Amino acid sequence: MSQAPEPLEGAPLIAPSTTDHPLYDQVVEACRTVYDPEIPVNIYELGLVYTIDISSENDVKIIMSLTAPGCPVAGEMPGWLAEAIEPIPGVPHVDVDLTWEPPWGMEMMSDEARLELGFM
Repeated sequence: MSQAPEPLEGAPLIAPSTTDHPLYDQVVEACRTVYDPEIPVNIYELGLVYTIDISSENDVKIIMSLTAPGCPVAGEMPGWLAEAIEPIPGVPHVDVDLTWEPPWGMEMMSDEARLELGFM
């Protein structure tokens, strides 16, 4: 069994998103339409969407996590997210990958999510 290599010092734990791509805002809005069924906040504001990578061909790759590995919708939520993004005009392909590194924590939530959940 091989072990994953240690990250390089100074390398970000979460890959940066393609924020300068013309479709980025539309993809973010699509992410905001997907909700964790146990928490009344969308997965984008919860901080579950780690990376939005959009290629020059407009293919979208999402790296996301869940609040816990035992989440009952772990097998379904990536599909929900792909289905929310696929209708965006000009997006030929959507790929959603789950990651557990770094583990999700409450500090990843936006201020909006904290306010909605009563943490502020």
